[in-house]
Amino acid sequence: MKKEMSSFDVRSIVTELSGLEGAHMDKIYHWGAGNVLFRINVQGEGKRELFFRDKKWLYCPSVKPETPTLPTSFASFLRKYIDNARVNGVRQVGFDRVVEMSLSKADGDYQLIFEMFGGGNVLLVKDGTILNCLIQKTWRDRKTRPGEPYLMPKSRFDPTESSREDFVSSFRSSDSDAVRTLATSVNLGGQYAEEICDRVGIDKSTPASQVGDDVVDRMYDTMRGIVEMVMTSPEPTAFLKDGEIQDFAPVDMVSHSDLEKRRFDTMSQAIDAYMVQVGEAEEEAFVDPRIEKLQKRISKQEETLEEYREQCEVYRRRAEALYTDYAKVSELLAVLLEQSAKIPWEKLREGASKIPYVTGIDPSKSTVTGVFAGETVTLDYTKGLDANASDLYQRGKEVGEKAKRAEEALEESRAEMSKIQKGIDRARMEAAGKAQPTKQFWFERYKWFITSGNRLVIAGRDAHTNDNVVKKHLKDGDLYAHADVHGAPSVIVKDGAKASDQELRECCQFALAQSKSWIAALAEGTAFWVYPDQVSKTPNPGEFVPRGAFIIRGKRNYEHHLPLELAVGEIYYQNARKVMCGPVECFAASERYLVIRPGKKTGRQSSEIAKRFDVPEEEVSRILPPGDFEVVREVWPKPDEETSEQE
Repeated sequence: MKKEMSSFDVRSIVTELSGLEGAHMDKIYHWGAGNVLFRINVQGEGKRELFFRDKKWLYCPSVKPETPTLPTSFASFLRKYIDNARVNGVRQVGFDRVVEMSLSKADGDYQLIFEMFGGGNVLLVKDGTILNCLIQKTWRDRKTRPGEPYLMPKSRFDPTESSREDFVSSFRSSDSDAVRTLATSVNLGGQYAEEICDRVGIDKSTPASQVGDDVVDRMYDTMRGIVEMVMTSPEPTAFLKDGEIQDFAPVDMVSHSDLEKRRFDTMSQAIDAYMVQVGEAEEEAFVDPRIEKLQKRISKQEETLEEYREQCEVYRRRAEALYTDYAKVSELLAVLLEQSAKIPWEKLREGASKIPYVTGIDPSKSTVTGVFAGETVTLDYTKGLDANASDLYQRGKEVGEKAKRAEEALEESRAEMSKIQKGIDRARMEAAGKAQPTKQFWFERYKWFITSGNRLVIAGRDAHTNDNVVKKHLKDGDLYAHADVHGAPSVIVKDGAKASDQELRECCQFALAQSKSWIAALAEGTAFWVYPDQVSKTPNPGEFVPRGAFIIRGKRNYEHHLPLELAVGEIYYQNARKVMCGPVECFAASERYLVIRPGKKTGRQSSEIAKRFDVPEEEVSRILPPGDFEVVREVWPKPDEETSEQE
């Protein structure tokens, strides 16, 4: 199984991440021993995540991992310094497993550095000095600590830029075999060193000094071919055995010809598929600490219980053995009792040792040990047979009571483990069935919908976003809409100057539905639209414009008799599935939507709709109009139609 990314993997990911240039940093999350997630806003694409997992895997996951609610000190530090920073570029440092992301803000330039060697690290650097880092460490030739100058790892041979002469010189300077020379002197790593040996048809154990010049030339050409493919036209491929990914690479590998192959569009997808597999294996192998602790306790309790039961059985057998050898035991006890009163202990020991079935005697304790009916029993010779048997039965009874208490404690432990295990199983089932969020876009911080003409419409959620939606997003060529109701949100139609009359009516209907009219459960209402230059924050003399409000000057284009009715349905935007809330006309191409109107609250409405569309509840609750509603109509495939679609 693959343990870490190779330098070629890193180069392929860097090529892929070049698409982030011009994007802006959003939120940063950190959790566990070394998981750092960067949410990045990409113009025209929405939000993307860059995941540095376990301090050694760097990729863009298809689904955002679960992140902590409260940021760690490291995440808070990064948010403070590089929140909303512009991504200027991403590069691989030399041919090492180091990625540098260049960022810029008004206060200067930053470098976000990912190191995937020596245990891994994330560092924020400004003006050559480390501001903060995930792991603080002192190396022989460098320190990764805040306040220290950041020193790049010592550069090594770079096969992506080397000339034929450089390659030959490095190869010929080695006194090792071919594969080790390619792996170390030429800095290809073991995987690609073996690949080149396989492609040129040479035994990898051949000493470098014995490799012919023509073969060395072919090695260089093969290496350059791999480099060019990784840099210009990668073919991310996973190599599987029995359905499980064993390795992946940005190119097809001859050395894995015995394995199944699965192609991916991007290197991130290949890594993501492998990480899902690794996560499933870790989850399967994971033992909850509470269960592990209980298992140890139960094991100890089982051993103790078994010991008590064995002791109880031993006492019973010994007591019964006395009665089986009644005459022998009675005679021995009588003789020893009589002689102990007449002769010294030494004489008593000497005499007792001559009796064949006696194995030991201790006059100081008045005890004798012998074998009776096959059982070795220690007796008190100052007591009779019945008294000794009674003692043995009593000891067995005491041990039996201990065994009973031990069994009760064992059952309690088993019940506790069963209860915890049921909770874990229930949580796993819920997690397995948990709806995954759809792709996130930048406009989802506002209310939004896509018109029937495929134009984006956004609206403020509150006074703060009302200000932002106008100040940041109302541009020339857009239109502004507002319900004829006090306190209604500001609504922007992107590229609205080219919108059809139908789209403008949809926008006005949306503006009305997101206002207090919905809460008041009105049947219909009025809204208007205007041009950007009619919208102003500058009040007339003696007037005051509160936060989130704007002054409209000039002619207003009214839309009357707008029904308070919306639909919640499934659409596809930029090839991504989304659940949207907007006017019914916008769902003409959708096969799944629910028509809603103001109404009485019935249960957890957003939760029920989220289950219908298989998305998280939060994703639905954020798009719904204010106030309660009722579903008045459904457009949904019949069960047999859904089945045939899935097949």
